[in-house]
Amino acid sequence: VQLQASRGGLVQAGGSLRLSCAASGRTFSSCAFTWFRQAPGTEREFVAAISSTGGSTYYEDSVAGRFTISRDNAKNTVYLQMNSLKPEDTAVYYCAAVVGFGLGSQITDYDYWGKGTLVTVSS
Repeated sequence: VQLQASRGGLVQAGGSLRLSCAASGRTFSSCAFTWFRQAPGTEREFVAAISSTGGSTYYEDSVAGRFTISRDNAKNTVYLQMNSLKPEDTAVYYCAAVVGFGLGSQITDYDYWGKGTLVTVSS
């Protein structure tokens, strides 16, 4: 599975940004997807996951209620809608995939990773 994330960007605190991740190379509908992020000097951390069916999602506590992960099987694309952004959301965001139902929150739960995209939230 090849994953290509959209360009991130600079947004003011309180603003919104949507990331997308286009997948190719394998049946999209058989894969679960996730977003992780890594701030400078920190370890990569789980943000959100969506099951292969799209019927289940899972969020890290600090983003629950602000971020929404979704998928469009017709476009082979996964999205991360980020609202009410905070400076602490500043990080490089990564999308990843695994064949199967998914919803894991560990790096090792995912086999395929895209290149990261930088999101900067200014105060």
